[in-house]
Amino acid sequence: MEGGGWCNDIASCSERKNTMKGSSKLMNKDFGFSGILGSQQSTNPDFYNWNRIKVRYCDGSSFTGDVEAVNPSNKLFFRGARVWRAVIDDLMAKGMNKAQNAILSGCSAGALAAILHCDQFHAILPRTAKVKCVSDAGYFIHGKDITGGSYIESYYSKVVALHGSAKTLPVSCTSRMKPELCFFPQYVVPSMRTPLFVVNAAFDSWQIKNVLAPSAVDKRKEWKDCKLDLKKCTPAQLRTVQGFRDQILRALAPVHSTTSRGLFLDSCHAHCQGGSAASWSGSKGPSVGNTKIAKAVGDWFYDRSPFQKTDCPTYPCNPTCPAVSSED
Repeated sequence: MEGGGWCNDIASCSERKNTMKGSSKLMNKDFGFSGILGSQQSTNPDFYNWNRIKVRYCDGSSFTGDVEAVNPSNKLFFRGARVWRAVIDDLMAKGMNKAQNAILSGCSAGALAAILHCDQFHAILPRTAKVKCVSDAGYFIHGKDITGGSYIESYYSKVVALHGSAKTLPVSCTSRMKPELCFFPQYVVPSMRTPLFVVNAAFDSWQIKNVLAPSAVDKRKEWKDCKLDLKKCTPAQLRTVQGFRDQILRALAPVHSTTSRGLFLDSCHAHCQGGSAASWSGSKGPSVGNTKIAKAVGDWFYDRSPFQKTDCPTYPCNPTCPAVSSED
C-alpha cells in the first residue's frame, strides 16, 4: 500500500482532493515495481514470482475513514475503509481467494494501513494461507515533541474525528483506549494476532520532522536545518535526536514480546526503505547485523529464522546507511 501522509481538516483534504493522493482520475497509470514488489530474482529472491499488487492511496486516512454523509459544499468522501474493503474484495474475486502465502505491506501511511488492517486481512484470506504483514516506515510513535507535548497525538485525533475512523480501527485497541491513540502502532500491536515485521529507521526522517520537531511547535525555526540534515544539528539538538531514538525503542517493546514479530531497526536518517531494489537488497543498502532488509524479511516470512535486530546506537554509526534523501 502506497504512502503519502494524511489530511486532518476540510482545507487539507480539499487540497488533497485535487492531487493523485485524492482521486484516481489524477493518478499516473504506470508505476514502477521494485524492492519488495520487484520481479527480479536477483534483487527480490523470496517474492519475485508472487502476484504483486500496488494499492494506490486516495483517502488521506490510511484507509480508515467511514462517514456516510457527504457535505455538498465540499463534496469530500471520507470512506477509506470502504475503499480498502472494495479493493480486497476485487482482488479476492481475481484469485486471491486461493492464496497460499500473502503479505500485506506498505510504506509510511501505507505501512500504518498495513498494521491497522492486518488482522482483518488475515481473517478474509483462506484459513490455510500463511499470512503476515510488513510495515516499512509505518511505526509512528506516540512521541513527545521538542516542547514536551505530543503534537502528533493532536494531529491524529483530528484525522480520526474527521474521517470517522473510530469504528474501523482495531476493536482490540479501541475497546481499551480512546480511538485516536489506536492510530499508534505501539497500542495496536500488543493485541495483534497476525505476525508483523517492522522495518524502520531509528532516526526516521519523517518522524524527526513531524513528530519530534513539527513546524507548528518550532516557532523560532531553530530546527529548520537540523531536522532535514542531522549533520547540521547542534550538539544539544543531537542529544534531543538521540532521545527521540530512545522513545522509538520504548515504543517498539510490543514487537520484541514475541519471536513471531520481526524487527529491522537501522540507525539511518531515512523513511521507507523497502520500495527500491537498492535499499531492499542492494550492496549499497542498509545492513543490520550483516543482513539486508530483503533477507531479514524473507527468512522471517518463511520461518527460516526469526529476526529482531537493532542497529548501533548513535548517528551516523552505520556506514551502510545511504546518503540522506528527502523521500516522504
